Order: sequence, then structure tokens, then C-alpha cells
Amino acid sequence: MLLTLSACPPFSLRAIIGSHGWVQLAPFAADPQATLLTRVERLESGRVVELHIREARGGVAVEVRDSLTGAEREEVSRKVWWMLGLGEDLSPFYTLARQEPHLAHVEPQALGRILRSPTLFEDAVKVILTTNTAWSGTQRMVEALVTRYGDPLPTNPARNAFPTPAQIAASDEETLRTIGLGYRAPSILSLARRVAEGSLDLEALKRDSLPTPEIHRRLLAIPGIGHYAAACLLMLIGRYDHLPVDSNAYRMVSQEWYGGRPVSRSEIEAQFEHWGDWKGLAYWFWAWSRED
Repeated sequence: MLLTLSACPPFSLRAIIGSHGWVQLAPFAADPQATLLTRVERLESGRVVELHIREARGGVAVEVRDSLTGAEREEVSRKVWWMLGLGEDLSPFYTLARQEPHLAHVEPQALGRILRSPTLFEDAVKVILTTNTAWSGTQRMVEALVTRYGDPLPTNPARNAFPTPAQIAASDEETLRTIGLGYRAPSILSLARRVAEGSLDLEALKRDSLPTPEIHRRLLAIPGIGHYAAACLLMLIGRYDHLPVDSNAYRMVSQEWYGGRPVSRSEIEAQFEHWGDWKGLAYWFWAWSRED
């Protein structure tokens, strides 16, 4: 089954694959040339399929090596549309970026879209698992969750889909700690149970017309989500007016504008304040003068 989806130009699948580390987290994978993005996906019907996504003229081609029902084709199209931000119009950001030498590269390279998961639940879990750990630790924890709770791909049982909220919710804190989640176990379990029982509708935040500060407040109310994680999740739903300030931000901004001296969060914010609704993307794709 082959589906073709158009994208708002300019578009580059390679740029999305390289936009951040999500491609290195199961159940995503990519080839070394970043021309093929794959993902094991559990459909609403319960079937588990593998998506093979390649760039095509004006967008992407999505291959599923199984027959799909009409509803399943629509679901795959909807999920890929969201994951790659195919409908996102970044022209206002590009207009501003043309005036800034450190961002002059973004439009020619079609940078700006950020790879995201089909659900905000998955993205929230993954963001929580990035906190207070090395990237290799995040990879191990995500792999452990997917392997332990996700449904296997029938044609390759070594690969699994990302677990549903209900699959994680049926577990317990001790088991989550045992597979390596450590102090994050209670937050992940609480999040899964709230989403599974319907008391927390994360997907509504993707569609909601609420102002960003209100969405930010609701994200911060979730145990395990701090200011950095909330800003990352806002970026992943297309709200770019918050900065995901982490230790790397302190280091890079210090080197870029403050001669290497220690800086405060307010000093970091000040350097990107004039970007307004696009400050997150300006920070994310900034061509830093010094990069280690």
C-alpha cells in the first residue's frame, strides 16, 4: 500500500529527520543517509504495521507493506501528516529569518519542522525521559518501555510499537523502576493512567485554540513536566513562543553573547525576545558561533 501526501513548501524530509534526537528513539528509525524514515505503528484497529516514509515530489510517499482498510489508510495519513508537520506554513518565520545571518540557512535548507510522535502522550513520555540523564540513558529507557509494553511487529518481532497509555497504566511503579526508569516511574505511570482513564486529554492540546500561556500552565500541572519539558512539548505542537532552556542553552548563549561568563535565564530569554511567536525556532536552528 502506497500513500502520497503533499507538504507546504519548502519541504525536506532529511531536515525533519535531523531536526532533533527523536529519530534515535524507538519506534522511529532512519537510514544513515536520512532519506528513509521508518516507524512501527499500532493502528486503532490493533494491527501493528511498519511505515516506510520517503520524500516524494511535493511531499512524501508512505509505504505500508500490508493491505489497509479505508479507515486504516486515513489513520496512517493523519498520523504522518502530524508527525512531519506537512501542513505547517513557516513562511512568517522564514521572512524574519532572512534578516538574520545566523538564520539565513533555514529557508534554503527547509529547516523549521520538528519530528514529533503521532500522539502528545508519546512525546510527553519521551520528554520526561530526557530529564536529568545522558542521551544514552534516554535511549535505553525508551527502548525498555517499547520492548516491555509495546505490541510487536508481526514480520519482525524484535521491533515493537510505542505502548498505549493503557498498556503502561496496567503496570506498576516497581516494574517501571526495574526496567530502568528510576525516579521517573511514578510520573510516567500517573500520566499513563490519567490518559487511559480519560481524565487528561493531551490530544486536545494539539487542537485547542487556547492561548499558549494556558496550555503551558496545563502542561506544568502534569507531574514530571517542568519548564524545559513544557517548552519542548509546546514546540512539538507548533507553539514556538517559549524557549526550551537547558544546560546547553546556558552554555551556548553564554559563549555567543556574554563572553563565556555565567548567565541567567532572563539573559537567555532576552536574546530571543524580539522573535516573538518564533523565538523557539530561532533558538533551535540558530547557527552558533561556537559549537562543541
